[in-house]
Amino acid sequence: MKADPSAQQQLLVVQELDSRADQLRHQRASLPEIVRITELETGRGDVDDRLRDARIVVDDLTVEQKKADADVEQVKVRRTRDRDRMDQGLITNPKDLERMSHELESLERRISSLEDSELEVMEKLEEAQKTADTLAAQLAETDSQVAELAVVRDARWVEIDASLAEAESARATAVEGLPEDLLALYERLRAKKGGVGAAALRARQCGGCQLTIDAAEIGVIRAKAADEVVRCEECERILVRTSESGI
Repeated sequence: MKADPSAQQQLLVVQELDSRADQLRHQRASLPEIVRITELETGRGDVDDRLRDARIVVDDLTVEQKKADADVEQVKVRRTRDRDRMDQGLITNPKDLERMSHELESLERRISSLEDSELEVMEKLEEAQKTADTLAAQLAETDSQVAELAVVRDARWVEIDASLAEAESARATAVEGLPEDLLALYERLRAKKGGVGAAALRARQCGGCQLTIDAAEIGVIRAKAADEVVRCEECERILVRTSESGI
């Protein structure tokens, strides 16, 4: 393939702009804020699951406490009723009075037992609510951090996108007038070679693979016409001769 030496030199400008654009795209996708947001959102999912479970426990214990409260109240109502009947002298039969006294004692024991159970449920509910509140606070803190990081990320994106637009605009200008076959070869090589399709030959070294070219190959390159498109024997990239090539 042949191409005017100036076109080959211009290809290096295109390569530089493409490399710059690639760097900007990589930078855009790998900002530390993005990494941290991903970490926080991953952790948030775990906390959210735990919070959901904690709220289920709170709901269950709330129902259990209401039932315990109702049980205690029901027995207290019965105790009050029986005590009032005795105090009002409505029970006169000694056997009935004795039976009622035993029943009141039994009710007292029952109330004490129910109140112990009620207190236990209340303590469990309080602990469960604390757990839920702590997890909810963690979620709120995570959301706040994510929001702050997103503001920084978006600001960086604006800067990067502006630089990327400049590089792409300059690239569009740089490729104007380049031979189609040269540009097509460059694009194919760039896709295969990690984004670098053309490199300068400087000090007898390929700027693409960074290998020093042996003397025999340098002699071959030296003998080629200026408009001959040279390829690196090692990496196959387009090798653009410059005043610093050392040949």
